[in-house]
Amino acid sequence: MATGFSGASTRNWVNRARSHRSSRAIVLLMIAAGLISICLFRVAYLQLVQGQYHRQLADNNRIRPLPIVADRGNILDRKGNTLATSELSRSVYLYPREQPKEQWQESAKQLSQILDIPAADILKQIEERGYQSAMPVRIYRKLDEQRFIALSESGAIPGLEMQPESNRFYPHGSLASHVMGYIGEATRDDLINHPEFPVGMLLGKAGIERIADDVLRGKWGNRLIQVDSVGKELNMLGVQQPVSGVPLQLTLDLKLQQAAEKMLNNRRGAVVAMDVKTGAVLTLASGPSFDPGMFTRKITQNEWDALQNENTPLLNRALQGYPPGSTFKIVTAAAGMQSGKFSPESTLMTYGALNIGGTFFHEHGGSGYGVIGFREAFTVSSNTFFYQVGMAAGPEEIAKWGRNLGIGISSNMGLDGASHGIIPTPEQKESLYNEPWYGGDTVSMSIGQGVVQVTPLEMAVMVSAIANGGKRVKPHLMVNQNFQPDAQPTPTGLNPATIKVIQEGLAAVVKEGTARQLNDGSIPPTAGKTGTAEVLGQRDNAVYVGYGPVNNPQIAVAVVVENGGFGAESAVPIAHEVYKAYFGSQKKSGS
Repeated sequence: MATGFSGASTRNWVNRARSHRSSRAIVLLMIAAGLISICLFRVAYLQLVQGQYHRQLADNNRIRPLPIVADRGNILDRKGNTLATSELSRSVYLYPREQPKEQWQESAKQLSQILDIPAADILKQIEERGYQSAMPVRIYRKLDEQRFIALSESGAIPGLEMQPESNRFYPHGSLASHVMGYIGEATRDDLINHPEFPVGMLLGKAGIERIADDVLRGKWGNRLIQVDSVGKELNMLGVQQPVSGVPLQLTLDLKLQQAAEKMLNNRRGAVVAMDVKTGAVLTLASGPSFDPGMFTRKITQNEWDALQNENTPLLNRALQGYPPGSTFKIVTAAAGMQSGKFSPESTLMTYGALNIGGTFFHEHGGSGYGVIGFREAFTVSSNTFFYQVGMAAGPEEIAKWGRNLGIGISSNMGLDGASHGIIPTPEQKESLYNEPWYGGDTVSMSIGQGVVQVTPLEMAVMVSAIANGGKRVKPHLMVNQNFQPDAQPTPTGLNPATIKVIQEGLAAVVKEGTARQLNDGSIPPTAGKTGTAEVLGQRDNAVYVGYGPVNNPQIAVAVVVENGGFGAESAVPIAHEVYKAYFGSQKKSGS
């Protein structure tokens, strides 16, 4: 019995021992399998998920990619004249790992004196890339001859390289700068959003350069240089050739743009010329202008301060609202006749002043013109005539026909810093200014004063609708938009009789009225309206809108000169030169 019991116990103990060893083996196997799985997972992650990243790091240890800037596509005017192109220039690159951090401190000071860049800015760019990076940092573009010589004579700076590369060039300087815009280096956000961009990528930042950047910028290339462990160049592995950007043709006309900007003479103001049938913008000038070429290199603090002065040269005044003055009488006349309160044959007695709610609103000449109709009212620019028309039609009707003629709704073509005109109704005035609408508001509105604001671009759209028989054109800047469905003019709803009497009035302004200097025989007969818009505490703004020729309208022109005084004094001479450039060009081409 004892022996049997002892044997059973032994067997039980052995079984328990075997079971325990099996459990331990299973646990050990599971631990080993887990560790192996982690290793395999890590290997897979490094190879599959981060493989490209680590491959790039390894390549950077032996291959140095040197970016080759692609030529941006040329920007051309409607006749093929070059407005923006590319030229060969030099840029300064630094290779961070070619010097220790402490040595870069001294090198940055040396470079700062030559390139007129704060040393802190140079060091910041190197730090952002990393002091051990094999990738170059571009610290200066468009190196001039003087600085090139200074760098060449300054002694060897390890890690510095001057490379020839393509750079943006504007052959006409500041001409059409608010349309051209400018380029600049890609920001950190740009690089995050577009990982395919190389560091230092040049992008359009404003104007057409920004709007059409994906077409213009092309695709950058690379020179692949093999280097050793200390960064010494061994040999060239190959070249990835850049692909140039695609040329872009604008509707602008170089000759008209030059004429407009020469006459504007960098004064504060704007000039817009437009094809009355298609809305193609032939001229869009804003003064003062700026040189977009300065953005192709490092801008100095003095240059930046000059761009922020009181004249705000970066502001596109062709797309800013101005009181339109008497040019707005076109809208008031349309509203009066389209509302049914007046016919094209209607006449009104004019006065030296009208008493509206106890306030006298005067005729601009000091006395009335007797009983006159719309044609005569435009010719003499009678305020009291249009006061009465506006009061009868009402502010809502004036606002409605202003919008129908493009004010407040015309496209700004995607250009920077644009605003729309405004013709507020009584309800909108109360909402915007928390003030009720008064009769005097309607009177002021009728002659383009008070709260009415219209951009020069909208003025050109407005007068184009009168010139072309009642269609609101959609302004655009690219030739390929001329025949696109979304660029086609839309009917305004103006009656032919309304259009006819306004056309007659505008033609009479040039024949007999305030724009008579356009009737000197140097250009075909035109039609138009001058305006003198009051500016509180300053000299009046000079305004003009018009079109020509009278018998076959082709071009509309709008001009605003801030503090220019009478429209006939400052605005009409500018329009005259634009007309001369347009009709002179047509005569030479035989069209």
